[in-house]
Amino acid sequence: MVMYSLDEISNKWQPLAPFLSVPGTEDEYDNLATFLDQLIDKVGNDEKHPLAVLMDTVGTLIEAYDKEHFPFSEGDPIDALKYFMKELNLTQSDLSELGSQGVVSEILSGKRSLNVRQIKLLGKRFHLSPSTFL
Repeated sequence: MVMYSLDEISNKWQPLAPFLSVPGTEDEYDNLATFLDQLIDKVGNDEKHPLAVLMDTVGTLIEAYDKEHFPFSEGDPIDALKYFMKELNLTQSDLSELGSQGVVSEILSGKRSLNVRQIKLLGKRFHLSPSTFL
């Protein structure tokens, strides 16, 4: 393991701090969510990717903000999806970007998990961090 002095860490930390801190404002949240989208595009489901741990960390930071600001973020991603569907009076057919009626039905019933593409689409559709649906 490479050891760094506090001065070296301080110099390296400054440019990374916005990406490794819980967002304090909506703009910081949006920037971090955009960064997470980029990480998801790059890493996908590859748990051995060098940026996979960073993707998990950023997701956790966004989740901390979500828990404080959005009551629906508690629980599982399907509950969040159902919450938004109810709030916006959406039906399964309104979620055609996720797949066929059968696919949407399986997702909502818990028989099928959301994939990376669907998670990104839901984040964009509802203007939320994709981590809401992880």
